[in-house]
Order: sequence, then structure tokens, then C-alpha cells
Amino acid sequence: MKEIKIQEYKENVFNAIGKQWMLISAKKEGCVNTMTASWGGMGVIWNRNVATIYVRPQRYTKEFIDNSDYFSLCFFDESWRPKLSYLGSVSGKDEPKITQAGLTVLDQDEAPYFAEAKLIMICRKLYKQALEKDCFMDVNLYDQNYPNDDLHVMYLGEVVKIIENK
Repeated sequence: MKEIKIQEYKENVFNAIGKQWMLISAKKEGCVNTMTASWGGMGVIWNRNVATIYVRPQRYTKEFIDNSDYFSLCFFDESWRPKLSYLGSVSGKDEPKITQAGLTVLDQDEAPYFAEAKLIMICRKLYKQALEKDCFMDVNLYDQNYPNDDLHVMYLGEVVKIIENK
């Protein structure tokens, strides 16, 4: 594993997040939890390099993100797709899904991450806000994505470290 400068990150973020998916992970009271996500973004705000993630309020991982100053984003090669699907469909509250998926937790920073990931971003939380129904300009997006009125919470995290695993 090797730390790289953010300017060296060459992946297409639309593909990395939307097509390949990522694991969002955080720790709370010495425990680690993770969830699979395919919604998010990367950019610059407040003169900081940031990643934006979206987490539904009922997700167990949200408790971990809320109780930590940091979270990680881990990206995997395509061979991990079945395990990422599994990690997104079960709760860490109900079973030891990280162990069941065969992942090795590393915790050398403020956020846990996985030895098997091809790329890891460590992010420091800067901002969070719940999405609001009244703010949707296209009401169809709300209707299609929130039939249970469980709007995501958006988190902005400063990308403080990127680690490549070759």
C-alpha cells in the first residue's frame, strides 16, 4: 500500500462510484461497520478536496459515521462485486458481515479501511445535512427514490489521504 497525492488520482469518479460501487466505513467505540454505496461525488468546496456521500437514516453505518470525525471510502476491483452486493444487503447489526465477506480491517488512521481494497480515501467530516422534500426541483426524483420518505443524509468529507493498493 502506498499513499498518493490527490492530484495522482486518475479514476473516473462516475464509474468508480456509480458503476463499481464503494464501501463507506467508520468506527464507533472500537467497532467497525461498513455499507455499500453507489451514490456520491467528489469535488472542491471551501478550498478543500472533498467526497460527498449519502446515507439513509435507517442504515446502521450512519450511527458509526455520526459518532466519528472520519470515514473511509474503499474501492475494489470487479471480482469483489458479489461481496459488495452482500455487504449492501445485510446489516452489521444482525451479523458479522465484514468477517463473512472475507475482509481484513486495517485501522492505521482515524477511519477503518480494508486491506483488499484497490484504493482507499480517508475523509474528515466537514458538514452534514439531511435532504429535504421541499428542495426537490424535479418532484419525480423524490417520488422515484423516496416512497418511504427516508431521505438521505448528505456528508461532506475532506479527502485527507488516498492510498493505492497494487
